[in-house]
Amino acid sequence: MPKLCLFLLGLLCLPGYQRVSAATIPVTSLSALQNAINNASPGDTIVLANGAYTAGTDITINRQGAASQPIVITAQTIGGAVISGTAGFSLVSPARYIVIRGFIFTHNASQATMSSGTSFCRWTQNIFETPGKGENLSISGNDHEIDYNTFRHKNAMGRFITIRGSGSQIGQRIHIHHNYFHDHQPQTANGAESLQVGLSGYSLSSGNSIIEHNLFEECAGENELVSIKASAITFRYNTIRNCPAHFTLRHGNRNLVYGNYFINTPGMRIFGDDHRIYSNHFENCDPAINIGNGDGEVADGDALTVHDRPDRVLIAFNTLVNNPRNIYQAGRSNGLGATGITVANNIIQGGGPAATLAGPYTGGAWSGNILYNTNGDGDMPSSGYSVANPLLARDATGTFHLQAGSPAIGAATGSYPAVTVDMDGQPRTSPLDAGADEVSAAAVSARILTPDMVGPAAWPDPAPTLARFNAR
Repeated sequence: MPKLCLFLLGLLCLPGYQRVSAATIPVTSLSALQNAINNASPGDTIVLANGAYTAGTDITINRQGAASQPIVITAQTIGGAVISGTAGFSLVSPARYIVIRGFIFTHNASQATMSSGTSFCRWTQNIFETPGKGENLSISGNDHEIDYNTFRHKNAMGRFITIRGSGSQIGQRIHIHHNYFHDHQPQTANGAESLQVGLSGYSLSSGNSIIEHNLFEECAGENELVSIKASAITFRYNTIRNCPAHFTLRHGNRNLVYGNYFINTPGMRIFGDDHRIYSNHFENCDPAINIGNGDGEVADGDALTVHDRPDRVLIAFNTLVNNPRNIYQAGRSNGLGATGITVANNIIQGGGPAATLAGPYTGGAWSGNILYNTNGDGDMPSSGYSVANPLLARDATGTFHLQAGSPAIGAATGSYPAVTVDMDGQPRTSPLDAGADEVSAAAVSARILTPDMVGPAAWPDPAPTLARFNAR
């Protein structure tokens, strides 16, 4: 057991773990693990020895740690303990301040769950590869953190992650970051998004959750890759690459989508009201930005399940490069179209027409956009753009940045106080630049992600304390 001893010593040396009251409890079976959980106190660390385990009944957790003394349930080494079988970890009320770290889950789908009434729990540095129909991880409750995990190799109906709630209230303040979503095989029906936040019944409730710095690659479960069905969700600094499915604001209002990189995907689709979509990078997307053609108006009393007409959406300061369709709206029989959409200060270079609008489109505002080498302006009014070479150049990370002398520098028109950062996470300062990039010497805090920057092996060095929750 010398490796186990060294590992336990290392855990004790982590910040926040040198406490007289904390105990480190090594276990070598799932029954011993359950017994240790049942008797755990704040600050305890329960260590499951490396090996393969088969779960036939839920590993139930209802204990309560504390903000500075979470109860940590960890594999001996990261990826060293594999749990298969027909059951998994089930966090039930009133569980709070629980950390689950370092496991590989190959048990059946829908067996890793957090129920309503749980709070401040964290899943970190795990690998989820759970076969069969269902979800890899189901989240209810509030203030949970899902970070540095890998979700991979799914070939069945269901999602990698789903967020639910209680009654009509979506789970709140969920923080999902630095995860790798990879290889979601195509299915034959709806219900196979890689990430689903809410359902129509939750859509008018505010989640105030943040989904950031995640990488999605080769995920094609259905036509929707990420489906947001709640309000006040922030989706930022994520990379979606080579996924033949679109990011969708399907239900809900007042969502923020900024600083993301969409590469070789169907881009994003928009329904609902008062969203802000800015500082995103779209390359080889078809289409890049799909403004939905609504078939109902929730504000007028239509059912929450309709495709809610987009109203008062801001689409600004994005960079679109070589997209066969750029800003797009499809036709719909008896469609209600979209109203009050603002399209401002975007750079559109190459690809198809700048805008193609096939449905009702009333009260739109167009200003400050820069077009270059597109297949015409399409349905974008001439008053809403100028034609100029923005002098975009691809850097070593694959990102298009403005070069010195670009006519986009300082060229933004109008006032948009909500737009405070660019795609690199750098602050925007007046006079603002058009497009997703603000020329700046400030530190870069976001970029196109690669697999080595997310998942279990990307945990920061030096490692953060396991007592960190919802660091935003």
